[in-house]
Amino acid sequence: MKVIFRFLWLLVGLLLANSCVFEKSETAINPVLPGDSPNPTVTKIGDSYYASATSNEWSPLFPIYKSDDLNNWELISYVFPGGAPDWAHQNFFAPELSYDEDQDKIYVYYTGRDKSTGKITIAIASADNPEGPFTDHGPLIISDNTETIDAFEIRDRDNTLYLIWKEVYAPGEPSIIYAQPISEDRKTVYGEKHELIRNDKEWENEIVEGPCIFQRDDYFYLLYSAGKCCDITCDYKIGVARSKDLLGLWEKYEANPIVKDNEIWKCPGTGDVFREGRDYYLLFHSYKAVGGDYIGREGLLEKLHWTDDDWPYFERSSEMTLENNRIDYFDDFSKALEPCWQWRATQTLSYATGENGLMLAASAENDLLGSLLAQPVKSMNFDVTATIDLNMSGRDVEGGILLIGATTNSFGAPMAGLGITVGHDLIQVWITSGKEKNVYEAVSTAEYGDLIKLKMNIKNGDLLQFSVSDGDKWDIIADSVDASGYVPWGMGFRWGLVSKGETNEFVNIRNVELINR
Repeated sequence: MKVIFRFLWLLVGLLLANSCVFEKSETAINPVLPGDSPNPTVTKIGDSYYASATSNEWSPLFPIYKSDDLNNWELISYVFPGGAPDWAHQNFFAPELSYDEDQDKIYVYYTGRDKSTGKITIAIASADNPEGPFTDHGPLIISDNTETIDAFEIRDRDNTLYLIWKEVYAPGEPSIIYAQPISEDRKTVYGEKHELIRNDKEWENEIVEGPCIFQRDDYFYLLYSAGKCCDITCDYKIGVARSKDLLGLWEKYEANPIVKDNEIWKCPGTGDVFREGRDYYLLFHSYKAVGGDYIGREGLLEKLHWTDDDWPYFERSSEMTLENNRIDYFDDFSKALEPCWQWRATQTLSYATGENGLMLAASAENDLLGSLLAQPVKSMNFDVTATIDLNMSGRDVEGGILLIGATTNSFGAPMAGLGITVGHDLIQVWITSGKEKNVYEAVSTAEYGDLIKLKMNIKNGDLLQFSVSDGDKWDIIADSVDASGYVPWGMGFRWGLVSKGETNEFVNIRNVELINR
C-alpha cells in the first residue's frame, strides 16, 4: 500500500484517472461544467480548449479541464495539485487562463488571501503546458491600500498588454473596473491605472465586477457582472459596454442587462468570451432556478448574437439537460486517488490507497468535522454508500459519509456537516455546526459486525436519510434530517468521506458509491 501525503500529490495519478470525464455527447449540453464551477475561464491552445473555475476553499486548487468540442470536458490536472501556495491560505477564486502564443506559455491569474497581510489580492502563475506543472509567482503588487480581484488581460491595438482588475467593493464607495499596463512576464504592473467603468446604473445594484473584454471589428466589448453574486438572495446579471479605444470612453448598452434570470437559470455571472470561426461564445456561470443553491454555480455555454448596430445579445435557451449532472460514481481506491476528490485548503491530508481501499487519517480539523475527502454535489436526488472495515480501523476513530455545508449562508462562515459515522462502539447520525456536535441518533455497532455499510440518501437537495447495513438489509437510523439551513455562501454542498478522532490512527473505507435517482 502506498502512502501519499498532501505535499506529494502525484500528477501522474491525475492524468491516468479516467472516471472524472463528463459524459460524451454529440449535441450541446448545459451545464457543460456541472456542479460547483463558478467564474469559469477558457482559452484555446492548438485544436483544444482548456478551462478552469473557482476552487474557493477546496484543494486541489483551480481545476484544468480539456475539451476538443466545447461540450465534453475532462478533468486532467490542477494549477496547484498539492494545495495552497505558500503565501496564501483561503478565498481562492476567479482564475483567468491566458495563452501567450509568442511565448508558447500559459498564464493563470487568480485571487487568494495573503497570509501576511490578511488581504485578498490578485496573483499569477505560469506553465509551459496547460497540464502543468505551474510555477507560482505570488501576488501582483497593484495597490498598497486596497484589495484586488477579478483579473483579466488584453492587448491594446498597439500591442501593449493590459491587466484589467477591480478593487474589492466597500459599501458606500464606487465600484470601479480599471486597466493598467503589465509586463510581458506578467510579474509587474506599472504605469497609470485607467478607470473603464463604474457602478452608475440602478440595475447594477452598487457592484460591477468580473470583467471580460474582447474585440470585434471596430469595438472593444466589456462584459461585466453586477449585483449580489453568491448568496440565496442573489440578483446577479450580466451587462455590456463598448469602446473604440481600450482606455475609453466606454458606452454602456441601453438594453442592459443582456443576461438575466429565466425559468431555468438564475443569477448569471461573467466568465470568458472566445471566438470559434466567425462566432463568439460566452462560458459563464449560473445557478439552477430550482435547487441551484444546493448544487452551486454551474458552467454554461451560450452563443452571442448581434444587433444591426453591433451590440451583443443572447437568445437565452431555457433548455437544460441533466446528462452531465446525473453521472454515477464508484471508487474502491485500488489505484491513485482520483482527481475529482477534494480536501480543504487548510487541511493537512494523510491517506493511503491500495488493494484494501482507502486509509484516511483521522483528525479534528475542519471546524471539528474531521479529515475530509469530498466532491461537489451535482444533482438533487442521490444515494451515497460507503463500506467501513472496523478490523482495519483504529480503536479511537470513527469514519463515514456526510454532506458538507456552512453554519450560515454568509461569506467566511465556519463549516457545518450532517453525517453518519461508525466507530467500534456506536453508529451515530450527527450534525456538527460552529464546532459543536449534536448527535441526532445513535445505535450500537455490535449487531452489524466489523464490515459495515453506511448510506446517505439525499432528496430534493436538502432532505437527508441515514441508514446502516451488515450486508443483508438496510436499517434506517434517522429520517427527514433537514439540511436547508446549512447552504454555504458562493458554493454548493459537497458530499464526502470523513475520518475523525486520534490523529495517529486511520479509518479504512473499502469503497464508496454514488447513485443518482
